[in-house]
Amino acid sequence: MEPSASPRALPGHVRPFAMSRAERIGWIVFAVLAAWAASRIDPSWARFVTGLANAERFFDRMLPPIFTPERELVRGLAESLQIAVLATALGLALSLPLGLLAARNLMPGWVSWSARFVITVCRTFHPVIVAIVFVKAVGFGALAGIFALTVASIGFVGKLFAEAIEEISMKPIEAVRATGASFANVLLFAVVPQVLYRFIGFIAYLADSNLRNSAIVGLVGAGGIGGTLFAAFQRFDYDYVLGILLCIIGLIMVGEALQLAVKKVFRQ
Repeated sequence: MEPSASPRALPGHVRPFAMSRAERIGWIVFAVLAAWAASRIDPSWARFVTGLANAERFFDRMLPPIFTPERELVRGLAESLQIAVLATALGLALSLPLGLLAARNLMPGWVSWSARFVITVCRTFHPVIVAIVFVKAVGFGALAGIFALTVASIGFVGKLFAEAIEEISMKPIEAVRATGASFANVLLFAVVPQVLYRFIGFIAYLADSNLRNSAIVGLVGAGGIGGTLFAAFQRFDYDYVLGILLCIIGLIMVGEALQLAVKKVFRQ
C-alpha cells in the first residue's frame, strides 16, 4: 500500500486582509481627510433635529401628490424624452468614430492620444455645468439641453467604446488583414463582431442616462421636465412637485424596462 501524499503545507498565520505599508498610509490619509471634511461642515445634533422637523413639514405639504396642470406636466415629460433621444443619437454619431480613433491597438499614437484628449475634455465637466454654458450660448430651451447631453455622451461612450476595442483579440484582425481586405472590411468583419453586444449595452445605458440627465439639466433652463420641477419649487407647490417626481420615476422605469427588453432580444 502506497503511503498517501503528504498534504501541502499551509503558511502559518495567514492574513486575508493584509495590507502593505503604502496601503496603510493611504487609509490613514483618507481617514484624516474624512475627519477634516466632517469638522468643516459643523455637524451637530441640534441641526439634525431641526432638519428632521423641517423635513416632516416638507413631506406633509407634498402629500397627497397632484398632477395638474396636466398640459405643463405632459409637455415637460415629452420635451425631456425628445432631449434624451436626440442627444443619444447625436452622441453616438460623434462618439463612435472618436472612440475608434482613440483605440491604441488600431490607430497611430498621435491619433489615439488626440482623440483621447477630446474625450477627456468632454468627460471633465458635469452635464449641468455644460448645460449652463450652452444656455448662455444658445439661450434657454431644449437646444441647450441637447448640446449639453451630447457632449456628455461623447465623453461616456467614446471612452467605453475605445476601451472595448482595445480589449478585443487581434487574431481575427490579423486573419482578415492577411486576405488583403481594406480597413473598412477589417472593422466590419473583425472588430464589430467582437464588440457588438457590448456596444448594444452602451447604447441602452446611454439612453437611460440621458433620460435621467434630461430632467437635471432642465433645472438650469436647458428644457425638459426639470424646468417644470424648478418652477413648481419656486411657487411652493410641493404637492405638484411630488406629482412631477412620480412621473419622472415612472418615465425612468419605462426606460429601464425597454433597456432590459433590448438586451434580451440581442442576447438570444
